[in-house]
Amino acid sequence: MPWRSRQGRRSARRRRGAAGDRGVQLHPWSAHLGSRTRRVGPARTTSWSVGEGRRRTRENASVPLLPSIDEARAILLAAVTPLPTTDIAVTDALDLVLAEDVVAAHDVPVFANSAMDGFATRAAAAGSHLRVAGESRAGAPYPGTVAEGEAVRISTGAALPAGADGVLQLELVDDDGDAIVLGEAVTPGRNVRDAGSDLTAGTVVLRSGTRVGPAELGVAIGAGRAAVRCAQRPRVAIVTTGDELVTAGDALVPGQIHDTNGPTLAALAHRCGAEVAGVGHVGDDLEATRGVIAQALEAADLVVLAGGVSVGRHDHVKPALSDLGVRELLWRVALRPGKPTWMGERDGTLVLGLPGNPVSAYVTFLLFARPALAALQGGDPTVPRTTAALGTAVPRHPDRDECVRVRAAADGTVHPTGPQGSHVLSSLVGATALAIVPRGEGELSAGSEVVLEPV
Repeated sequence: MPWRSRQGRRSARRRRGAAGDRGVQLHPWSAHLGSRTRRVGPARTTSWSVGEGRRRTRENASVPLLPSIDEARAILLAAVTPLPTTDIAVTDALDLVLAEDVVAAHDVPVFANSAMDGFATRAAAAGSHLRVAGESRAGAPYPGTVAEGEAVRISTGAALPAGADGVLQLELVDDDGDAIVLGEAVTPGRNVRDAGSDLTAGTVVLRSGTRVGPAELGVAIGAGRAAVRCAQRPRVAIVTTGDELVTAGDALVPGQIHDTNGPTLAALAHRCGAEVAGVGHVGDDLEATRGVIAQALEAADLVVLAGGVSVGRHDHVKPALSDLGVRELLWRVALRPGKPTWMGERDGTLVLGLPGNPVSAYVTFLLFARPALAALQGGDPTVPRTTAALGTAVPRHPDRDECVRVRAAADGTVHPTGPQGSHVLSSLVGATALAIVPRGEGELSAGSEVVLEPV
C-alpha cells in the first residue's frame, strides 16, 4: 500500500535540513485523522524493567530476568482500551467482533420446505397411484391444498404445500407426467425441513464477542439482520526501517534486500480484522524515523515498527519513541526469535517494536499484535493453544523459550519445518503451528509434549 498519493508527497526533514540519500517514504497519515476516534485510557503503571529482577545462570553470572511470552502478552493487553462500537452493514463485518447479541427476527427456515427434488404427498403406502395436481417451486409455492390421491411436483427448498405430509425423491417415483407411482412409502416428515429447524425466532443465534467469519455473516443475514453492532475496525500503521531495504521487485545492488516485513505484517493485520492505515519504510536516520513515527501515532490504534529496536549505532526507533513521549511498557522478552521486542503506549495508541529479521517480526506479531488487535475490538485475546508430541528431538535455549516452526505429521506428531534461523522466512511456509520449546539445558527429546501456538 502506498503511503501517500503523489499530490500529497512532502519532503522529509533531513538531519541539518539537507536532502540526503537515505530515503524515507511517508504516508499521508493526516487523511485518517478526521475519522479516527481517539481513546485515552486510564493512566497505567504496568511496565517491566529488565533491571528489576535478576537470576543466576549456570555460570553464576547475574543476568537480567526477562518476562516470558505470557508475561509480555499480559503487559501489552493491560494497556489496551477497547475501541468504540458502531453499527456496520453485515456484509462489511467480516473479521470484526460483535458488540451485541444477534437475535433471530424470525424462524429459519421461515416455512416448511422440501429437502429433495420430488413429489409432495399426503402419507401414502408404496405402490400408491397419485395424480399430479401442480408444482411448488422455490419462490413460487403451490397455491392449493394437496388432497387424497394427489401429489405436487416440488423442488428442493420450495414450500411444502398445505395438506402434504412428506416428500418422496424423484429417483424413487415412477413418473409418467400426469400421474406417479410411489416406489416407497411416504411417512410424515420424510424429506421435510421444518420451519425453525435452523433458527428459532427470538433466540440468540450469535453472542456478543463473537468474531464474524463467513459462517457467522451468513447466520446474521439469515436471522434477518442488515446491520450489526461491532467494535470499530482497528487501524494499524506499519513502518519498516533500514537503509538496506528496497521495494518488492526492485533490482538489488550489493548490500540490499527486499522489504518482506512490510507486506507480510500488513497481511497478518488484515487477517486479524484490522484496517491497514499505511505501510512504509524509513532509512537509518533519527530525524526521519521520528517524523514518520509521529505521523503514524496520529493515524493508528496500533503502530507496528519492524527493525531498529536494538541498541546498535544505527538503531533509531527507541530514541525516536522516547522523543515522542511514547511510554515504554517493556523491552526484551525471554523469547527466541524475538528477544528485542519493544512495547509502549501513548494516549491510547499502542506501539509494538518488532525485531527486523523476518521470522522474528512474523512470530512476535502473532504472539503480541494478534491478541492486542482482538482486545482492541472487545474480543477474547486468548489464543486457542493445543499440544502435541515432538516427532524429533530439538535443541533448547538455556535462557529463552523458543518458537519452533513445525508441521503436523499424519500420526499427530509435529516436526520442525527445517532450519530455524530468524532470517529463514521459508521456515514458515507449510508451518501449522509454533511449538513453544521451553528454555533449559540440552535438548527436548522426541515424544515430549509441546504447546502449539497457531500460525
